[in-house]
Amino acid sequence: QVQLVESGGGLVQAGGSLRLSCAASGRTFSRYAMGWFRQAPGKEREFVAAIRWTGGSTYYTDSVKGRFTISRDNAKNTVYLQMNNLKPEDTAVYYCAADPSIVVVRTTPGSWGQGTQVTVSS
Repeated sequence: QVQLVESGGGLVQAGGSLRLSCAASGRTFSRYAMGWFRQAPGKEREFVAAIRWTGGSTYYTDSVKGRFTISRDNAKNTVYLQMNNLKPEDTAVYYCAADPSIVVVRTTPGSWGQGTQVTVSS
């Protein structure tokens, strides 16, 4: 397992941007697929984006395609989520996730961060 700590959340107006960061501990970070999930009040946690350990392939849920970009810097043990053109419906707690499998990281990852709040005002 890896330990994950998110940062970068906050309050932004609709149409604005935020960049979330997730710092991971552990020497094997570069071998983990990484993902982002979110959970809005009263809703289940949902998959947002994922990236292979090589960074060569990325995956997104339909509602964020073209607006969000996931990336990683293995030298810094960090994964990012650049969020542009934010909408009020993007308001949620965002969680970083990690798993050795790019398939599993999009469904039931083995490691989770504590979450960071993103609030988009209209």
